[in-house]
Amino acid sequence: MGAPIILAEHIGKEYQLGGPARQTNSIREALASTFRNPMRKRERAPSFWALEDVSFQVQPGEVMGLIGRNGAGKSTLLKVLSRITEPTTGRIELRGRAASLLEVGTGFHPELTGRENVYLNGTILGMRKKEVDRKFDEIVAFAEVEKFIDTPVKRYSSGMYVRLAFAVAAHLEPEILVVDEVLAVGDAEFQKKCLGKMGDVAREGRTVLFVSHNMAAMRALCTRALYLQNGRVSYDGPVEAAITRYLTQGTDGSGKAEWSYRNRGKQVVIEKAELLVSGMPTRAVQSGDPVTFRLHYRVTDPSVIGQDFGAFVMLFAEGQKMANLWTNARLGRGVPLQEKGIIDCTVPRWPFRTHGMRADVYTEVGFEAQDWIEELIPFDSHDADFYGTGMIPFEGQGVMFLDHEWSVPAGKP
Repeated sequence: MGAPIILAEHIGKEYQLGGPARQTNSIREALASTFRNPMRKRERAPSFWALEDVSFQVQPGEVMGLIGRNGAGKSTLLKVLSRITEPTTGRIELRGRAASLLEVGTGFHPELTGRENVYLNGTILGMRKKEVDRKFDEIVAFAEVEKFIDTPVKRYSSGMYVRLAFAVAAHLEPEILVVDEVLAVGDAEFQKKCLGKMGDVAREGRTVLFVSHNMAAMRALCTRALYLQNGRVSYDGPVEAAITRYLTQGTDGSGKAEWSYRNRGKQVVIEKAELLVSGMPTRAVQSGDPVTFRLHYRVTDPSVIGQDFGAFVMLFAEGQKMANLWTNARLGRGVPLQEKGIIDCTVPRWPFRTHGMRADVYTEVGFEAQDWIEELIPFDSHDADFYGTGMIPFEGQGVMFLDHEWSVPAGKP
């Protein structure tokens, strides 16, 4: 194995919390303050470490993903790698030119036209005008902004902005391409186009670092992933193993996938709840997954054994009820009670795409209320390739996927 194109050793990044400390206005004031309070220590503002002791290597031509929940340190790490901010501790070594797309319009000047910004970015990357000339038509065609290339980019929509920014970053032949979640701005067709281009970049022997919450895109593009938790490397290895760890870890990092409750059931109590995907406990699901809500119950009044036990699983996202799953509506009745048992509610193909969700549970015996437990199962839901086409509609197209078919009736034009 040759020398790595990216070497990160013990990277740490510390940020100060709160507003800036009060500063003196002059040397005289500073000296006066010192003489008045010679023993006073300078107060240090509270701080937090966005990154702590992060070390890894990336080989030339490798496609590495960065995954983790919001606030895990992914974007901070990319900014350090892109030299936008300096690390507090540790060192970074890059053996090649890096083109970064960390937010919409990174490196663009709003007053300049699209054409001028293409040449400006090329210059920043250290390219000669002839090199940019050679790639210019290809960049504009990829971005689909031919009509607006001589318009100041401040008049571009966010979609046009990110299309041109990505086209410039990907086509000007950097040895290292760094891409954050900005592709979420584009439509589904453009997302697919960008993933294809990043794949081309990798096949040409260049290196790609990719951050996304879209696990389908991560699987399609990356061979390896770095999983960050609370600013530290939790896992570094094959992308599938990293995604599995990410999806099965709780938001508190515990990995807990079952919940126990003190309850108020009169004759039947819920003792434990589990969220399962393909039979495995988890704290996060992806659209298209087979998802099961498993309830463990215990009868406290033997007289109800054999009676119908009804259960509701109510799904919420951002305070809005998304669905109500009820034994009686699906089966026509409840399930016969045992002294102690399990009842499963399974969604064969998970349709939702919104991130933070929760499941409330209500139970009844003979239509008499038993337990009603709010926020019984908090979990995350993520986009995936629900339709199996590689096309993932952007979030503005709705909060869920629906199974459906398209066809042309026989004999119709």
